[in-house]
Amino acid sequence: MSWETVQLEWDDDVATLTVDRPDALNALNVETLEAMLEALEEAADGDARALVLTGAGDAFIAGADIKYMQDLSPEEAQEWSELGHEVADALEAFPAPVVAAVNGFAFGGGCEMALACDLRIAGESAIIGNTEIDLGIIPGYGATQRLPKVVGDETARRMIYLGERLDAETAAEEGLFGEVVADGELDDRAAELAAELASKPAFALRAAKQSINQSHESGQAAGLEYEKRAFAGLFGSQDQREGMAAFVEDRDPEFE
Repeated sequence: MSWETVQLEWDDDVATLTVDRPDALNALNVETLEAMLEALEEAADGDARALVLTGAGDAFIAGADIKYMQDLSPEEAQEWSELGHEVADALEAFPAPVVAAVNGFAFGGGCEMALACDLRIAGESAIIGNTEIDLGIIPGYGATQRLPKVVGDETARRMIYLGERLDAETAAEEGLFGEVVADGELDDRAAELAAELASKPAFALRAAKQSINQSHESGQAAGLEYEKRAFAGLFGSQDQREGMAAFVEDRDPEFE
């Protein structure tokens, strides 16, 4: 398959999925999320023994498409959240380890896609955060459930409540990144790590991944369902409309 906003490339048993909307800083829209699902299915069907997720140009994934989200009804926002969850769940359940190679911005949905990966490495100029609060909404692709498991409750609450953006070194100290490398070395390091993973026994790695994921499952499904409903219920609120209008109009929001 070929897609306009996603690239899937192979190097032996390693697949690399690149979100390719550099002019939009790889912001997620419906077309891109659907293409990511298809690319993940193709990579799984091709028996990838490791997968790298990254972004084209100067960003990993700068978030979701705010112009698209701005006027969604609660029902439409529920569908939008469901689609994003489907992609994040597919990354989390992918039959081989997934490495997020985070270059540049990873905000909102971008942070959430990185959280759904097994391992995360970053270029030194990467910046990551769940910034949805400043749009009058909350994370809608899983961060309220996955982020606390990675960085702990206090840090997760600060990131989500305050929309804190962490530089690469700070994020590594908090456990969001396993390692930070020079920007120019990120692709090579991601390829090296993925190749090392691909050299391990595939069935044992799959069993290890499934077992670790199982340890996180207790209560998460219910939490994710609640997140979807809470996210969607904010659409149509004054704060959501003002937050997204301010973003689109490049001004500071004036919340009630």
